[in-house]
Amino acid sequence: MAITINLRYTGANGSAIAFANEMMKSGTVAKIRAEDGNLRYEYYQSLDFLETVLLIDCWKDQASIDAQHTSPMMQTISELREKYDLHMAVERYVSTETIESDDRFIRR
Repeated sequence: MAITINLRYTGANGSAIAFANEMMKSGTVAKIRAEDGNLRYEYYQSLDFLETVLLIDCWKDQASIDAQHTSPMMQTISELREKYDLHMAVERYVSTETIESDDRFIRR
């Protein structure tokens, strides 16, 4: 059972993209991806809302998320959010196994 957190970062004048780029170039994203329990950490840009970047952040379990929240990377993330004056919307999902009746709609 994985936990996925979708974070939408919204800013102005390209600040959300600049934030994501700095996260990647600084090595912070690589460090987060290397943390025990991290399954996915990826940024996407919205085609509808150009000032919004989506982060898909997926972890093995709640203990992995809790450990990440106490890691030094959280201070870096917080400072960069402030630097780029970003606002956030957060959604949390807990994965389940594929339901057999849905499997016919999934192309693998």
